[in-house]
Amino acid sequence: MGNIICGTWMTRTCSVMLLLVAASAALPAQSFTTLHSFNGTDGANPFAGVIQASDGNLYGTTVSGGANSYGTIFKITTTGSLTTLYNLCSLAKCKDGTNPYSALLQGTDGNLYGTAQSGGAKQGGTIFEITLDGSLTTLYNFCSRKHCSDGMYPQAPLIQDANGALYGTTRNGGFSDVTTCIFGCGTVFKLYPSGELKKLHAFSGGDGALSWAGLVRGKNHTIYGNTFEGGGGPCGDGCGTAFAISLGNFSSLYLFCSKLKNGLCTDGEDPLGGMVLGNDGNLYGTTESGGEHDGGMFFEITPDGKLTRLYNFCLGWRSGMCADGQEPQGALIQASDGNFYGTTFWGGNYACSLGCGTVFKITPTGILTTLHQFDGTDGSNPESALFQGADGNFYGTTSKGGAYGDGTVFSLSADVGEQAGK
Repeated sequence: MGNIICGTWMTRTCSVMLLLVAASAALPAQSFTTLHSFNGTDGANPFAGVIQASDGNLYGTTVSGGANSYGTIFKITTTGSLTTLYNLCSLAKCKDGTNPYSALLQGTDGNLYGTAQSGGAKQGGTIFEITLDGSLTTLYNFCSRKHCSDGMYPQAPLIQDANGALYGTTRNGGFSDVTTCIFGCGTVFKLYPSGELKKLHAFSGGDGALSWAGLVRGKNHTIYGNTFEGGGGPCGDGCGTAFAISLGNFSSLYLFCSKLKNGLCTDGEDPLGGMVLGNDGNLYGTTESGGEHDGGMFFEITPDGKLTRLYNFCLGWRSGMCADGQEPQGALIQASDGNFYGTTFWGGNYACSLGCGTVFKITPTGILTTLHQFDGTDGSNPESALFQGADGNFYGTTSKGGAYGDGTVFSLSADVGEQAGK
């Protein structure tokens, strides 16, 4: 960490930064563990996080690497022993899918479910099922309808209802409108256990576009989500949206960058990670950019669409340093202590050009604690959500860094030290 020079005009900002840095040095070294560094042959670049299945092991995906260089599905113990369950593109013409960006879901039947962004019989991506011992079945091939009206390029994790149906989003497809989205603005879909896919909504740009985020189930059969682009604002292709679908009816909850101040979207722009339903019934999430310092924002939004800004990342933006993190990209989780946990892609330790990223805790009222600052050797640039295991500890991935530069799986103990910041 370089020196921090504070002038009187930015005393408040610098005092917070110095507190962050000083507290960071006091964190217990044993709280963070790199469980595995990917080396390419066993996978590379895990963009999604891991989940813990009923057998106690962690399961996840890598976007690239593996035997065929198109990504893997892996199992890893909580002590770091990794097994490759499946190498994508093992079938001719990659009919089993390629490049899985999404986290896995353990279904009610005990099997795992996920999406592959591309490949498949129609090359528009797939929905797959895989057993805990590695037997993979393709459940649906996207781009199976004219002009890919059923969707194309799924990148988000799935959710499941009580009847076994799967819900998710696609980044593109739906219908093609070259004036808005050249490959379609994406869809929200439901896949029945029979294999029939129902398109719940096709985005048109004005109501959202390019959803990378997973959905979340609310009350009364309502599902919520957000899109990375669309909705309007001064962001070129739109600044992103939050939406709801209830009993088949789509409604826009919020259009990001509805508030401008000094050229900044103070209410956030580009929500990349999904939202989480809090214990209080409200939705919580982050935007990748925007906010008071243009480093991203942590927000709360009510089911009727009222948004509250709770934290602005990149407190030290005036000095070019974001010790508290910058650009949160993965979804948040609400842990057993009632607080939210997540990661930032940049910021923290400046061993990397813009920082290697952080792991943070934030209260429902917006008090942030930086739990770990990556330095490259232990991973860098996390893009995924964390998972709280049965042991109370947190598990996650970094898309880069580690011993070979291809990303890592890590754990962080639940009894980490405190680091104040607001």
